[in-house]
Amino acid sequence: MKRYKSFLLSLMFPAMIHAQDGPRPYGALPSERQLRWHEMETYCLIHFTPTTFQNKEWGFGDADPAIFNPQQFDAKQIATAAAAGGFKGLISVAKHHDGFCLWPTATTDYSIASSPYKKGKGDMVKEFMEASHEQGLKFGVYLSAWDRNDVRYGTPAYAEAYREQLTELMTQYGALFTSWHDGANGGDGYYGGRNEKRTIDRTTYYAWHEKTWPIVRAKQPMAMIFSDVGPDMRWVGNEHGFADETSWATFTPKGIDGKPAVPGQADYSESPSGTRNGTHWIPAECDVPHRAGWFYHADQDANVKTPDQLFEIYLKSVGRGGNMNLGLAPMPDGYLHKNDVKSLAAFGEKVSKTFADNLAKDATIVASNVRANSEKFAAKWILDNDRYSYYASDDNVLTPELEVTLRGEKEFDIIQLRENIKLGQRIDSVVIQVNDRGTWQNLASATSIGANRLIKLKTPVKASKLKLKIYAPVAPTLSELGLYKEFTEPFSYDEAAAVKTALSAKEFRVKSKNRLVKAFDGRAGTFESITAFSDGVVFELDQPITALAYLPRQDGNKEGLVLNYEIAGSSDGKKWETIKAGEFSNIQANPVEQAIHFEPAFRFKFLRFTPKETVGKSFSVAAFTLFK
Repeated sequence: MKRYKSFLLSLMFPAMIHAQDGPRPYGALPSERQLRWHEMETYCLIHFTPTTFQNKEWGFGDADPAIFNPQQFDAKQIATAAAAGGFKGLISVAKHHDGFCLWPTATTDYSIASSPYKKGKGDMVKEFMEASHEQGLKFGVYLSAWDRNDVRYGTPAYAEAYREQLTELMTQYGALFTSWHDGANGGDGYYGGRNEKRTIDRTTYYAWHEKTWPIVRAKQPMAMIFSDVGPDMRWVGNEHGFADETSWATFTPKGIDGKPAVPGQADYSESPSGTRNGTHWIPAECDVPHRAGWFYHADQDANVKTPDQLFEIYLKSVGRGGNMNLGLAPMPDGYLHKNDVKSLAAFGEKVSKTFADNLAKDATIVASNVRANSEKFAAKWILDNDRYSYYASDDNVLTPELEVTLRGEKEFDIIQLRENIKLGQRIDSVVIQVNDRGTWQNLASATSIGANRLIKLKTPVKASKLKLKIYAPVAPTLSELGLYKEFTEPFSYDEAAAVKTALSAKEFRVKSKNRLVKAFDGRAGTFESITAFSDGVVFELDQPITALAYLPRQDGNKEGLVLNYEIAGSSDGKKWETIKAGEFSNIQANPVEQAIHFEPAFRFKFLRFTPKETVGKSFSVAAFTLFK
């Protein structure tokens, strides 16, 4: 009899052990470096090059290095402000599209070594790195593949020089958390004085997979490689900082016309949303400038994003499973404006105080099913503030429910959920209900939980009991539940920039055949689109103006956006004199209002704005504004 019982136990014991095993991983999984990246959640990107001194968004590559001489450069002030905002890392734009290198590279003379800064002995990448580490921040670098200064651009020699630059950055600045590669590459530029447009085959020129990214893997194995299409994190597809309401960390990069997906040439239709059951774990990075643009412009001093605006971005980036990358723009003297500093500090305080106290921390949770009835997978683990301990159901239970009883009635307006992403992104959706006098009422729902899901309620609610109804194709692995109340307080800037006064409709007239009525209706959501625009838009003025602003269409469509323009003046509307020409840099990714400033003031009777190059075959405009 004893032998028979022992025999039965010998058969049952392996089955019991197997039942207590964790669920098998599902789908594409994050690497160790991606896990560390998810834990960071927020970091900053610093744009500071000769472009800052030119008051542009993209430098043409023709700036004299002599202009790059910040008198009060203070990397510590910038890093301290970022740390006060709760950000966990800094990325130095070591070289932007203008080609100017912030470190003394051996690959080109167009660098900080040719500037008067520290008599040519400076190294700003190093200064940013040291300041970051002093503040406990991780450090990374951005290296533009496009170089509008280098005469070699477009030839194999430049591609090799680019890889040499990347090697320098990967080997001279300690451990890096990211190597950041922009999608903008190829176009018009200075190119050593050639002043021409150069195009490349983006799918082959940089040899991203074959030669370039392997440098990062070899020299900085824990550095996340960013580009439009990964391989470690993807561009979210906009520069508002918002991921889609449903945004999967899994993603299948797609090329165009059968070619491979590469930075600057890919199908971006799923960039904001990701791909459910995609082939790779490539979560979204949501990059957004603190101001309207990435570089400093004095006329944007009053338009720095407020703490509440930053918090909305946080909820729609970090709160949708991605990371938030905020662009900081130092002034020409080399430090952040006081408005930027105040905004960062208040944002840091807002996030800290909002998430300081999990109102669900003392709750009692009853699950409809617990995997193998094992404490190892009990519902209590979703309240232990550990993103990798988790609740799980049995493999055949795909719609478990968790009933949460709070310690008394709590008021909250943010619900936080996480999955243990080490086992993949498993949950399809969640429905949250509250008990109202004995009846369960739907409160909120969400899809794509992933590394972090923050559900913001329209108004705060009070409740003592909640129910989570989980839906998944495999056993879910929920790791955290949090209930929070958004911290709010009044905020204002200490220094407001001088506001330009717009001309009224009575102070100018549109003299073109197409009067562009919708461009002056006061509504940003409407726009005009015309196909015949070679004669430009002519304004008759009653007084001098100091600026003209062009607002591109705001519906997300790029057709007709102005890339290059020309401004001409005339006293009689017949004989015209070109006053200035320029480009609206980065307008396709960041379609904000574009300002053209006149110094001295524009004093002609007639002004003609001519789009010289647009996206597609038309010209579109949401609004024109003329300023006194």
